[in-house]
Amino acid sequence: MILFGIISVATIFCTRELLEVESQNLWIKQIFWYSLGFFIAYSMMAIGNKFFYNNAYIFYVIGVLSLFFVLIFGKEVNNAKCWFEIPYVGTIQPSEFMKIFLMIIEARLINEFNERHPSPDITDEFKFLLKILIIVLIPSILTFIEPDTGAVMLYFIITFVMLFIGGFKKRWFISIIGIFAIFLIVFVGIYFINQDLFIKIFGTSFFYRMDRILNWSNSSGMQLSNSLIAIGSGGLFGHGFNNVPIYFPEMQNDFIFAVYTSCFGLIGAILLIFLLIYFDINIINTVNKTTDMTDKYMIGGILAVLLFQQIYNISMTIGLLPIMGITLPFISYGGSSLMSYMILLGFIFNVSNESLRFTN
Repeated sequence: MILFGIISVATIFCTRELLEVESQNLWIKQIFWYSLGFFIAYSMMAIGNKFFYNNAYIFYVIGVLSLFFVLIFGKEVNNAKCWFEIPYVGTIQPSEFMKIFLMIIEARLINEFNERHPSPDITDEFKFLLKILIIVLIPSILTFIEPDTGAVMLYFIITFVMLFIGGFKKRWFISIIGIFAIFLIVFVGIYFINQDLFIKIFGTSFFYRMDRILNWSNSSGMQLSNSLIAIGSGGLFGHGFNNVPIYFPEMQNDFIFAVYTSCFGLIGAILLIFLLIYFDINIINTVNKTTDMTDKYMIGGILAVLLFQQIYNISMTIGLLPIMGITLPFISYGGSSLMSYMILLGFIFNVSNESLRFTN
């Protein structure tokens, strides 16, 4: 985590000369967010994970209400209302914390279901899955309206992985994948065959979102093109610290990997990827240290989010996947994003260091 912090702050510092004046101190803010994050993560050891599981419904309601109110009172940036503006602090993005609340409530519900139904029949599982679907759909709809498509994807990935770890029968996952595939084929088919009908059904805003996402297929768009130039020109060892050759939007956030690779080259990129893999393997090993099934489901959700964001962020940066607002955990700038992951780190600390807890 200390290495992640050093890499993050150093890379964000490298973007300052290409950013607007008010954004040139983001590296200092990142130091503050990291310091606060470590404090929160270690403070959670005084509380214990059980506190969060026992109050899962309260946290869920708080998360849903925050998503609702951000649509009314939130700050609009680039036609999106995803943030609350807090004086002297900055912005807070509720969707970043909603993924935590979803993990908490789903971990509790899956554990309770498995304890009550050691050998569930198809009816029991169907009723439970319907309940989970409702729980996921409410924040997903609110987040989609903002719009924040990347966060919605994370909600469903969290749910899918946690249900899979929970031991639900394969037929449900096959059915879900099949339904999703049919919907996706129809959805994309309408977009390509009849764009006027697509706009009538889904609206102009979503049409332009789709158009932006699909730019990756032909590597079009200034953001991706300049990102590829920055990465490719870095060569084996990069241009050097604080030497980014070209500007591209969101270079301190979604495209931080391009900035890092531009400065430190292919060798630096490989080292960072190996560090991410080492971190993930340690999380997997942490699961084996606990017999608490709720903790196992929770850590499974955490690992799913980390792996998805790591793979997706790096892939979209080099043009392998569509561009979405998905950050690189612990590296990209962002108070809400970093705080959410430091809170998740607190859950992992509680599992890997049970003997150090102050209270049960």
